[in-house]
Amino acid sequence: MPTMREIRMAAVPAGLPQVADLTVVETPVPVPGPGEVLVRNRYFTVFAALRTLLGGVRGAPLPGLRPGDTLFGPAVGETVTGPRPGTLVRHMRGWREYALVPDAECDPIGDVLPDPIAHLAQGPTVYGALTRAAPVRPGDTVFVSGGAGAVGSMAGQLARLLGAARVVGSTGSAWKADRMTGLCYDAVVTRGAGPIAEQLAKAAPDGVDVFFDNVGGEELAAAIAAANRSARFALVGALSGQLAEHGTGTTAPAEIDSYQLILKQIAMTGYSGGGDTALRSEWDERFAQWSRAGRIEFPHVRVEGIEQAPAALRDVLAGRHFGAVVVALE
Repeated sequence: MPTMREIRMAAVPAGLPQVADLTVVETPVPVPGPGEVLVRNRYFTVFAALRTLLGGVRGAPLPGLRPGDTLFGPAVGETVTGPRPGTLVRHMRGWREYALVPDAECDPIGDVLPDPIAHLAQGPTVYGALTRAAPVRPGDTVFVSGGAGAVGSMAGQLARLLGAARVVGSTGSAWKADRMTGLCYDAVVTRGAGPIAEQLAKAAPDGVDVFFDNVGGEELAAAIAAANRSARFALVGALSGQLAEHGTGTTAPAEIDSYQLILKQIAMTGYSGGGDTALRSEWDERFAQWSRAGRIEFPHVRVEGIEQAPAALRDVLAGRHFGAVVVALE
């Protein structure tokens, strides 16, 4: 019987997940049943929110994991069975070499983008946040927290494409700040280089009109202090909690001045674009246009082989990479 490899949770992490908390398991290639398609995965992403899922959180958009469970996440693969074998599809059953995917969850990607790996960009959530939850208007100053990660590196570029006059980001290291300014950012505030609020006041002297929050914590408080009247905030991530050394990564407390929300009439929206097929279609079309014109890129690090995935997750949570991290199974 043919076999495959997949990554399973070995133990509940004590703090940030380590390589030993995951295990590579060899198992028979599954046989599809009615309404299922067997997909040979080619790429999948390693994302920081897995820390929360490994903490066993319930009530989140994605289900928590328990020891013995196979990890999951965005993937691109090639159908082995089904009406059109060899079709490239995206789905949510990464972290394994072969996946059984319900027909309804197989999303054919076609050839709209020159590289299939680009379909793993975190564009739909970013695009939805900056066009729906906190729409960018021409001339705005946009602040993106966590601007060097898989989400933030796309958010900075999209803010510029949507008309922002000034784009400011935050990160945790100087080398990432250099990469960010080379990508699209006008200025970068760096955690550990002084109070974020003071740095942001200098980086955005005319105030902040749109805040794309991927971190929370001190950066959320600083954005409120710097916000202009009628500023729009989209809260899309909570890395301050997910990357905390202690705890389970399931909370992200922040002390904010709610009086400033009232005085400045700040609109603050928690946003997740998952499941919005119209948004995905709109994003695909615009992403393809911008890509063909050379106006946007998908910053990512490519890791070869499923056996490298546990170490890749550790490195993502330690902040060792710029942009997204993609595991290639070719």
